[in-house]
Amino acid sequence: MRAVVQRVARGAVYVEGQTISTIGRGLVVLLGVKKDDAPADARYLAEKTANLRIFEDREGKMNRSVLEVGGAVLVVSQFTLYGDCRRGRRPSFTEAAPPALAEPLYRDFIAALNTHGAVTAEGQFQARMLVEIVNDGPVTIILESR
Repeated sequence: MRAVVQRVARGAVYVEGQTISTIGRGLVVLLGVKKDDAPADARYLAEKTANLRIFEDREGKMNRSVLEVGGAVLVVSQFTLYGDCRRGRRPSFTEAAPPALAEPLYRDFIAALNTHGAVTAEGQFQARMLVEIVNDGPVTIILESR
C-alpha cells in the first residue's frame, strides 16, 4: 500500500459537479493499493498516518499529529500511484490491485483510521473525481506499508 499524505488547510472531492466530501485543516491521503496487499497493510498504514507528526507545535516544529490538532483525514483511492513509467511513455498499472481487492482494503484503511480516533471523509471509489487540495506548507509525505 502506498499513501501520499498532504497536510492541508482544506480539501474537497467533487463527482459530476456534486460535492462528495470536504474537510478543513487536516490531511488529504491519496491511497494506492497494490495487488498483493492485505488487511494488515491497511492497519499499519492507517496507524502511521493517524500518528504522523507533521503539524507544528507552539515552537513551530513538526511535532503534532492530525489527532492532536483535531484535524480530519480525507481519503481518496488512487490506483495510479502504482503506475510504472520505467518503459515507454504510457504507464503500466500491473502492480495495482484490481477493484475487487482494492475497495475492501481502501475501506479497511478508513475503518482503521477511525479506530485510532480520526475523523474521516472519503472520495468515491472508482469514480472520476476532481480533488481539491490546498496544501499547507507545502508538506507532502509518502508512506508505504512495506
